Amino acid sequence: MPHIDYFFATISPFTYLAGTRLEEIAAKHGATVTYKPIDIMALFPRTGGTNPKDRHPNRMELRAQELQRQSKKLGMPLNLKPAHWPTNAAPSAYAIIAAQNAGGGDLGALVHGVLRACWAEEKDIAEDAVIRDCLARAGFDPALADSGLLVGAETYAANLEKAVERGVFGAPFYITDSGQRFWGQDKLEDLDLHLAGTL
Repeated sequence: MPHIDYFFATISPFTYLAGTRLEEIAAKHGATVTYKPIDIMALFPRTGGTNPKDRHPNRMELRAQELQRQSKKLGMPLNLKPAHWPTNAAPSAYAIIAAQNAGGGDLGALVHGVLRACWAEEKDIAEDAVIRDCLARAGFDPALADSGLLVGAETYAANLEKAVERGVFGAPFYITDSGQRFWGQDKLEDLDLHLAGTL
């Protein structure tokens, strides 16, 4: 059974645009997925990147155009300048880690729900009420927002270290058990083809 380690950030617009396609691809190929939320703002400087606020205007202009094109192509609403971005991504990451450990709900729906809240619904994903709502909508106990904070913090930090070790430098980032790496929501088709054995 193939396996995918999924490194992502809950404040990443490109992770939002991935939607639930990873889950569809995994189901198609009988693959398992381990969700690994990471602190993207800490990852960038450690892997040769630059945080958005420090990027040259040329790069940010293209980023904005690309986000608009991709959101239109995918039929997904996206606010280029969300009311609550950047925000503290740690609370939502901790909740996702707790939900993955607890089981019983739809983890892909939870991840996408958090991202949608940030990028399409003008909600602050650092707020407890928002996280609780996302948990409930995905079939998890909302109380998970308050549990496992220490484990969540430790796992979140460990995910960042593992990401650096394994060659991750952005989000979303997918790594198969064979060591193949795919960066970006626009590479999900390639991941699908790889799992099918044609790429």
